[in-house]
Amino acid sequence: MMLHIPEVLSKAKVAELRALIDAADWVDGNETSGSQSALAKRNAQLPEGSEAAVRAGEWILDALERSPLFVAAALPQVVFPPLFNRYAGGEAFGLHVDNSIRQSRDGRTRIRTDLSATLFLTEPEDYDGGVLVVEDTFGAHEVRLPAGDMILYPSSSLHEVTPVTRGARVCSFFWIQSLIREDARRELLFQMDLAIQQLGGRVGTDAPELVSLTGAYHNLLRMWAEV
Repeated sequence: MMLHIPEVLSKAKVAELRALIDAADWVDGNETSGSQSALAKRNAQLPEGSEAAVRAGEWILDALERSPLFVAAALPQVVFPPLFNRYAGGEAFGLHVDNSIRQSRDGRTRIRTDLSATLFLTEPEDYDGGVLVVEDTFGAHEVRLPAGDMILYPSSSLHEVTPVTRGARVCSFFWIQSLIREDARRELLFQMDLAIQQLGGRVGTDAPELVSLTGAYHNLLRMWAEV
């Protein structure tokens, strides 16, 4: 399941975050690449664990905790500390799959990558190219979102970033280990959660049918969750 999550960060917060990270020192993006990715990746990145990256990442993690749509869709167990990349001057990231296991440089965080997230920090009119292309069984999906919006998709997906031919594309990217390992089960629970919320708005949260449906949701979550 791919999901567009709008306005994870407000425009004002994006501007504040960009002021912080744009003033920091950037390095070659292959500092965090696996062997396969290093062959396809050309970009710049904030050093993992740098003061700017840690502070900006904390702002993003706080915003994610306040996003009901993200929580419902991801059912996050652990969110990897957000990283930051920049593409300019023809830089790109060829077709690849994210590593199945990610460990932070300080060793404090080690996760199974169930979901990948890209949070856009540049308005789409400020650059050309830089399209995130995600492939699944239904074909290739092209993504260029407003600054502050995020795309969430399975980490098992083949994906790429096309060359940036004008301006610069700045994003945050990170991974999530979900309470629900399987994407199909996670999507089913997400659909149930949305239906429960919509039904509750029409019939009231104490309606017997809604109480029963909510119980079924939590029993499935209890059955499938890995904690």
